[in-house]
Amino acid sequence: MIISPKIRESVAHFFESPLAIIAFLVLLALPVIALLAPWIAPQDPYDLATVSILNGRLAPGETDMSGTMTYWLGTDEAGRDMLSAIIYGLRISIGIGIISALAGAVIGSVAGLLAAHFGGRVDTLIMRLVDLQLSFPAILIALVLLATLGQGIDKVIIALVAVQWAYYARTVRSVALSESAKDYVAAARSQRLSAARIMFRHILPNCLAPLLVILTVQTAHAITLEATLSFLGLGLPKTQPSLGLLISNGFEFMLGHEYWIAIFPGIALLLLILAINIVSDRLRDIFNPRMAR
Repeated sequence: MIISPKIRESVAHFFESPLAIIAFLVLLALPVIALLAPWIAPQDPYDLATVSILNGRLAPGETDMSGTMTYWLGTDEAGRDMLSAIIYGLRISIGIGIISALAGAVIGSVAGLLAAHFGGRVDTLIMRLVDLQLSFPAILIALVLLATLGQGIDKVIIALVAVQWAYYARTVRSVALSESAKDYVAAARSQRLSAARIMFRHILPNCLAPLLVILTVQTAHAITLEATLSFLGLGLPKTQPSLGLLISNGFEFMLGHEYWIAIFPGIALLLLILAINIVSDRLRDIFNPRMAR
């Protein structure tokens, strides 16, 4: 496969920053760890046969009653190994973030392309919906939707897509309007190509750079919003705990000096969000050199 010089230059520019390299490695490691959770986690924290309440709230580094297992990050009130719970929680948080961000990108990109290509009433209708969407806080819309739909991974994803698509639509429309005024689009129209082919084969590829930046930002936003909803008790059920729900479960024990139940999932969530934001910031600098610091 031949890689264009422009792509090679962008990759080289990305890895010029030591901080971006560290963030990229963290961002690479955490999903791999989450994906391999059944094989690398010391315990299945949701298998009742391996969890004992007698091992509840053990401090980091303590062993179980039989002395056969060491809990390096301690246990929660139910006796679950916190390291294993965090690894399994990462699977849910990352999965929800990626799926909702991609779904929002697809819906928003199509809406933005339609608005830019057809203009007129189509553009007015779509952009007024975008303005209406963005006029409300994302957390408020998500809370209303989850209060109506109920708990569950699918319900959370629907709520996150509903609050995210507008960001993609506005970004793609802005870039597509600029691209539509260029000669290659006029040439495509002169050949009487279909609207779908012009939008998706000619205009969309030139929208991918800003779209990639928005995608990384919104993935972090989706993970943060899901953690917030789960912390408030409106996100996922206790049988499917994400990092936000793990933090919520340990919050009440912080005043009892059992800090590890909430702090360690919080650190994992912080590392994940920080890594995504650093990578996103680096991508923005590469694709828009005028914003480089």
